[in-house]
Amino acid sequence: MGISFNASSLLSGNGIDVNSVVQELQAAESGQLTEWNSDLTTLQKQASAINSINSDLSNLQAALQSFSGAGSVFSQMATTSSESAIATASAQNGATGGNYTVVVSTLASAGTVYTASIASANTSILPSGQTTGDLQLQIGGASGTTADIPITQGNNDTLTTLAASINSASATNNWGITASVVTDASGARLAIYSNSTGAPGALSINNNTTTLNFEPPIGGTNAAITINGIPYASTTNTVTGAIPDVTLNLTSADPATPVTISVAPDTNAVNDAINNFVTEYNTVVGDINTQFAVNPSTNAQGPLGSDSDLSVLQSSLLNDIAYATSDSTSQSSGLSSLAALGISMNNDGTLSVDSATLDSALTSNPAAVANFFSNTNATGFADNFSNDLNNLTAPATGVLNSDLAANQEQQTDLNNEISAFQVHLAEQATALTAEFDQVNASLEQYPFLLQEVTAALGSLSSTGSTQGTLPSTNTAPTSGTAPSGSGSSTGTSGTSGSSGSSGS
Repeated sequence: MGISFNASSLLSGNGIDVNSVVQELQAAESGQLTEWNSDLTTLQKQASAINSINSDLSNLQAALQSFSGAGSVFSQMATTSSESAIATASAQNGATGGNYTVVVSTLASAGTVYTASIASANTSILPSGQTTGDLQLQIGGASGTTADIPITQGNNDTLTTLAASINSASATNNWGITASVVTDASGARLAIYSNSTGAPGALSINNNTTTLNFEPPIGGTNAAITINGIPYASTTNTVTGAIPDVTLNLTSADPATPVTISVAPDTNAVNDAINNFVTEYNTVVGDINTQFAVNPSTNAQGPLGSDSDLSVLQSSLLNDIAYATSDSTSQSSGLSSLAALGISMNNDGTLSVDSATLDSALTSNPAAVANFFSNTNATGFADNFSNDLNNLTAPATGVLNSDLAANQEQQTDLNNEISAFQVHLAEQATALTAEFDQVNASLEQYPFLLQEVTAALGSLSSTGSTQGTLPSTNTAPTSGTAPSGSGSSTGTSGTSGSSGSSGS
């Protein structure tokens, strides 16, 4: 469409809007830029969709990896206790299934020594007339550590200051003891506790030259248990090594009540892992389905709806889900497909789990379930699916990653074209602006030029009128009068040539 101007407005000195003129002149050419930006937006949406599905596939791959390898969910063991108030247990990878009878005779305890009550925690504990004293502790029995605490009047000769002195020395010398002052209705007492249980935490008084009277030491004994009749001593109530790869946690002693600790495959962990796999798989399929679905408001598919490679990915996933192991163990157990575990496919390609069927399979034959997912021949369901995903998501050759690489190359090319075109438009706008700035300057000067021309013409018109006036004596001749010597007549009858008629 052409550009039109209002002539009266232009000639009035208002000029033109240079920026608007330049923009309108470039509008048609800028249409190409709009088209390129639209193409770039489409490419960006496609790249975002590819990255999203790739992320889904990575999560699915991680879910599948939990079924195989040394740390697979099938190597996890769970424990139960018949008397959790007495003892519980936890199993590590490598534990073997079995039942163990545990009897807890005594718990491991921390050593403690304490004094008889005195009237005040702020009274000197030095004998009358003495300015120094000594307190010596034995930590961990005869072969343990001797802790010597010198006492000085005015420094640490009260229960309060002595407790602080012991705690400071313990921190410095790593004695592993804590002192405190206990106050009750009978008065104040010094109590010293070991931070360790069992024999290493046993405490006793070797020397005491104060007025304090210490009660007999308590605690500092090992836990005493039997496991399947075999005696076992532990310095702590967390017992490791008694049952391979199983940790016992002792909570109370009851020699008369045997505790049955059972170790078996962790079916709850397997159940969670299978349901997590189904969730991640459904996420992938759902995102793929979204690309193929037609939006009723736009009547268009998703950004990747026309991508044939997405169809290849979809078909591959559907084939992987239908995979049935040919392993003899799986065949003989009847657990050679997902359907046998209660996992079925819906009409949209997603999966559903029948919890009752899955729980039954895990309870009755957990080894067969493990063999279905992964086996020594690497022909299990998870083995096959993982291998396929490795190929589908390979950085250079993966089906979507190839598309992504081509997409990024197109984006780069488009961005380069857009940048170059924007430079061209900017240079063109600069040139057009300069050109129309000159035109505008001339239009804005027009009224002034017109005034000058008008004034000049007015001046010329006035001068010409004065020069064209005839003098008053130069009048037209009177009618009928000829100038002398003209040879003309008035045409009066008989005035001249009468002699020529005498011969009539």
